[in-house]
Amino acid sequence: MGSGLFGRFVKALDEEPPVSIRINGKKWNGRPVVCERVPWCASGYYLSSRPAFTFDPLLHAGCYYVQEASSMFVAHVISEYVDKPVAMLDLCAAPGGKSTAALSALPDGSMLVCNEPVRQRANILVENICKWGSPNVVVTNNFPVDFVSSGILFDVILCDVPCSGEGMFRKDDGAVGEWSVQGVEACGRLQREIVGCAWRCLRPGGLLIYSTCTFNTAENEENISWMCDNLGAEPLPSGICEEWGITGSLLDGFSEPVCRFIPGVSRGEGLFMAALRKPDDGSASVSCLSVEHEAGSKLLPSKMKRKAGRQRKNNKADKMKLPVHWLLDDTHAFDFSMRGDIIEAVPDSLRDIYKAAVSRLKVLSAGVTVGCVKGRDIVPDASLALSTLLNRDAFHLVELSYADAVSYLRRDSITLPADTPRGYVLVTYRGVVLGFMKNIGNRANNLYPQEWKIKSTHVPDMPHVID
Repeated sequence: MGSGLFGRFVKALDEEPPVSIRINGKKWNGRPVVCERVPWCASGYYLSSRPAFTFDPLLHAGCYYVQEASSMFVAHVISEYVDKPVAMLDLCAAPGGKSTAALSALPDGSMLVCNEPVRQRANILVENICKWGSPNVVVTNNFPVDFVSSGILFDVILCDVPCSGEGMFRKDDGAVGEWSVQGVEACGRLQREIVGCAWRCLRPGGLLIYSTCTFNTAENEENISWMCDNLGAEPLPSGICEEWGITGSLLDGFSEPVCRFIPGVSRGEGLFMAALRKPDDGSASVSCLSVEHEAGSKLLPSKMKRKAGRQRKNNKADKMKLPVHWLLDDTHAFDFSMRGDIIEAVPDSLRDIYKAAVSRLKVLSAGVTVGCVKGRDIVPDASLALSTLLNRDAFHLVELSYADAVSYLRRDSITLPADTPRGYVLVTYRGVVLGFMKNIGNRANNLYPQEWKIKSTHVPDMPHVID
């Protein structure tokens, strides 16, 4: 690293880390109140201080995501190398920051599969993906080896692998106490195992993005060397500007293009990232392939296609009157499916890869969860309320004050205006949808998901994060 860089790094460890957010351009056109742009991410901003994010309804509505700036670099890499619709896998995705950044960077028509092996973390991933509102996402709860056996191939795979967490020392004192040489060695073995699985799921000519939040070379440059020597990976340069403060390799004799974010040098937390190409063996184009045109013919083994077809034929959703008017596009733009009592709508062009995932993987959510069948009623889901494809005209809207919005997010009872019609209504804050309530006349039932509610009873001043 050199004495100069090391001195800046050590000094930064005693400083407060910068606070940054990323705007969801599909839901909000403004920008933070007092801010400075993150240079490598057009929708990323540094804030002058850390507000009480928990009590900002716009955060819960998916208008922005709180993410440290270094991690936003994944959007820059995707924008640089992906210019056509692709099937992408985020293999270790929780809590969802890099997944939502990828969704904002991927070309229209792409599909993202977000995976998290740990169920509790996977539930958090579902929540954050749902709030972001993109319909072209499947969330799974599988181990990397499950994707190998699934037979599904991807154009782009992000491996944000578990690591020794040295880049979190400034934010988390516990990370310092948990660090050990043995831990670094164990992480290295696990990382290579994960990458080995990912490589088998990557199309020839596909892009693998490898990242950690640690500094040591064993989990970074040495793993890249292993990928080159054992997998034939081809490291790719990432176009960066000198003023961004992003450094290259710290390993003597290693000359491949990698990106390091070092606190005190770049404005963010510790991060390592590298982009690698899988050589094309002639079975696929080097360029990223369109999911829309090739999902049915090349992504799925023939047995899997037949299984998916049978599932669709027997689908209960075909036998009931679906609330297609709840979505912005007409019924021909979606494939409606039922998993248990849940109705899901997936963009029709992505149907085949969705069916493959449902038949071979543990799917937690997919596309837009339109609602849940209860008797003869279909109860609209929070995923629908927060989706960018919600047809707001299908429901009566009630605008909430800040106090009522926070009460709603706590799942407290709130009183709707006397002229509110009976049935399902959408509640909004500053014009942005928060979720559903059901007005039954003498009261209104709060339908905000129990597991998402704000648990704190603290009543803060209204945070003003974005204009």
